[in-house]
Amino acid sequence: MSVRPDAAPQTPPVRRTRSRRRTGVIALAATALVSAAAIAPAGAAVPDATIPATGVPATKTPVPATYPQVAAKPYMGWSSWSLQSTNYPGVNPDGPGSFISEKNILTQAHALATKLKPYGYEYVNVDAGWQLGGDEYGRPVANPARFPRGMKALGDDIHQLGLKFGIYTVVGLGFDVYRDGTTPIYDAPGCFTRDIVYPDLRTTNGWDQAYKINYASPCAQKYADSIAKTFASWGVDFIKMDGVGPGSWKGAPDDPNHNNTEDVESWWRAVQNAGRPMQYTLSWSLSHRYADSWKANSNGWRIDTDVECYCDTIVRWTGSVVQRWWDVAQWVDDAGPGHWNNLDALNVGVGAMDGVNETERQTYMTFWAINSAPLFAGDDLTKLDAYGLKLLTKREVIAIDQAGVPARPLNQNQLQQTWYAKNADGSVTVGLFNLADSPATVTGRFDELGITGKAKVRDIWAATNSNNVSAQVGAQLPAHGSKLYKIYPNNLGSVSKPANVKATDVSRTTVTLNWRPSTGATAYKVFANGKQVATSSATSVVVTGLLPQTQYTFEVKGVDGGRSSEASAPVTMLTAKSGGPTRYEAEASTSTLTGNASANGCTLCSGGQKIGNIGYDASVTLNGITVPTTGMYLVKIAYTDGDTSRQSMLTVNDADTYWVNYHGLGDNDWGTPQVVYLPVKLQAGSNSIKVSNPNGYIADIDWITV
Repeated sequence: MSVRPDAAPQTPPVRRTRSRRRTGVIALAATALVSAAAIAPAGAAVPDATIPATGVPATKTPVPATYPQVAAKPYMGWSSWSLQSTNYPGVNPDGPGSFISEKNILTQAHALATKLKPYGYEYVNVDAGWQLGGDEYGRPVANPARFPRGMKALGDDIHQLGLKFGIYTVVGLGFDVYRDGTTPIYDAPGCFTRDIVYPDLRTTNGWDQAYKINYASPCAQKYADSIAKTFASWGVDFIKMDGVGPGSWKGAPDDPNHNNTEDVESWWRAVQNAGRPMQYTLSWSLSHRYADSWKANSNGWRIDTDVECYCDTIVRWTGSVVQRWWDVAQWVDDAGPGHWNNLDALNVGVGAMDGVNETERQTYMTFWAINSAPLFAGDDLTKLDAYGLKLLTKREVIAIDQAGVPARPLNQNQLQQTWYAKNADGSVTVGLFNLADSPATVTGRFDELGITGKAKVRDIWAATNSNNVSAQVGAQLPAHGSKLYKIYPNNLGSVSKPANVKATDVSRTTVTLNWRPSTGATAYKVFANGKQVATSSATSVVVTGLLPQTQYTFEVKGVDGGRSSEASAPVTMLTAKSGGPTRYEAEASTSTLTGNASANGCTLCSGGQKIGNIGYDASVTLNGITVPTTGMYLVKIAYTDGDTSRQSMLTVNDADTYWVNYHGLGDNDWGTPQVVYLPVKLQAGSNSIKVSNPNGYIADIDWITV
C-alpha cells in the first residue's frame, strides 16, 4: 500500500491522490505528472538514448544475508491493506481504514490456517494503521485501541497457528517521534533524534511525512538497529517498508531528498543483525534504475503502484490490475532466490468483493503465478467463494509460482500476448493473454518458444493433456481471458532451438541480434539468408559485412560439440539505406501535432526538444519517413518516461497498428532519454508514423530512426 504513515492517530490512513493512468484499453485517468513531464529547460543534444549514470550511486559492497533461506521462494500469505482500502459495504464500518484491529487480523489468520495453509500460504502481514507514535526511544508502538495486547501478543497468536507474522513501517524518521530533536536513540549514548536528521529538517518518503535521515551520522544506523531489534523481539518474520524512493514518481537525480538507497542499505544491515530471520521488502513502485541496489539490500520490491482501486470493490481490471503486464516486463531478469518482483495483493477469492469477473480472476492468478510473484491474498478469507478457493489452491499453479522462474513476453506489440518461462527440466511454461476488450485468438508458436518437434501439452487450469502437439498452442480467448500451459517437448534430451530471437539494432552494414539461451547449448551459429555469418558463445551477436538496403532473414542454432538444434524462428529485416539510419525528430516542422501535444525543452534530448503531453486527443505524427523498398524495418524510438511505464499505438500510414511499451524510470525523471525498438512494415517511398493513445497519456517522444 502507499498510505501516509500513522502520524496522526485520530486521522485514518489517507491515500495519495495521484490518479491512475489509462493505457490502451486500460481505463485510467490523466495525471498531474503529464504536464510537468514536458517542461524541462532546452539544452545541448546528446547522441543516443542511454541512461546516464548521473544520479545513480554505485552499489556498495552488499551485506551478505545472515539467513539465506529467507525468501528462497516467493512468499505466500495474506495482507490487511486490501480490506482497509475498500469501500465495499460493511468492511470498514467505522470509516476509511477502520478494518485493522487485533480481532480482525486474528480472524483472518484463523481462516488462513484453516483454508490456505495446507497449500503453502503462511504469512499474515499487518499493513498500515497498527502504529500509534513511538516509545521514549522513538521506536514504534501499537495503537492500544486497535491492538490492546500489543504486537508481541498478536505475533505469538499467529505463530501458534503455525503461521508467520508480518509488519509495516515507513522510511524516514516520523515527525511524531522527533520531539524537537530530544528523543534519545536506544543503546546509543549521546545520540538523539537531532543527530540523525539534516539541520534543515528536509522531508522524505512517498508522502513527505518523515524527516530524511542523514546516514553520515553513526547514530543513524543505531536507530535502524533499534527498530529492527524491536520487531525481532515481537517475533516479526516479515517487514514491509513503504514510501521508498527513488520510485513512486519521486527521487529523480535532481531530487536527492527522495533517494532512500542509504535508508535501505542501513535497514538491510539492521535486519541481518537483529537476531531473527526476517524478510525485508520495499514499496511502492520502485525505480528500476536502482535495481542493483534493491537486489543487494532487500528481499523484494513492488514494481507498480497499489493494485487496489479505492472504490466500492477491492480492485478493477482497468483501474488497477492490467497495468502489471506492462510494468513488470523490465524487471523480469531482476527476480530470483532471495529477492522477488512483487505485483501486489492477489484479490481473486471473493467474487462479489473482488471487482473482477471470473475470467479476469483466473487471468489475474495466472499472471502472478507465471511471474513468480509473491502470492498474498487481500480478500476476506472468511468469505472465499468456491471459485476463489479453487483458484488460490490449484497446486499446479502454485508450483509454477514457487519454481521461481519468472516468465517474459515474446513481444508486446499487440494486446494479445504470449509469456513464457523455460524451466530447468526442459519444459516451457506458457501463458496466453488477451488484454483487449473483445474476444481474440492468441497463439504461442513453438519455434519462437524454442521448442523443437512435437510435445505433450498440459492445460493447467483444465487439467487435461494433449500428446504429440506440433507447431503451436493457441486459443480463442474472451476479453481479458487467458490460458496456462506446461509444454514438455518429446525430445527433451536434445539441444533446444534458441527462443525469442530479435533484432535490437540495425545500421547500413550490421544487424544486432539477441535471443534466449538454448537448453544444452554451449555456443550458437548465426545464419543470414541460409549462410552462416557468425558464431557466438553468448546469446547476442553483431552480424557485420552486410549490404545496405538489403533484406536478410536471420536464424540461430544452438550447438554443443557435434550436436546442433534446429533453426530458430526466422527474423526478417532490411538493413538501413545508404547514408542511414535516418533520424526523424518528433519536434520537426514536418511533424503533425494534434490536441495539446507540444514541443518542450529537454536538455539531454536530441536538438534540446521533445514532444510531450501526448495522449487522449493529442498525438504526434512523424511524416516523410522515406525508404526505397517495402519491407520490415527496425524503428527505434527515443523517449522520456518518469512514470512506471506507459504505452502508445504506432499507426503506420493510417493502416497497420502496433503497440509500444515504454519502460519508465518511475522516479519522475522526464529528462533522461531511453530507447525502445520495434520491427515495423514500411512501404517504399514516404511513410507516416502516428504516435497516440486515445485512452491515456504516453511517454514524451524525442525521435525515431529508420
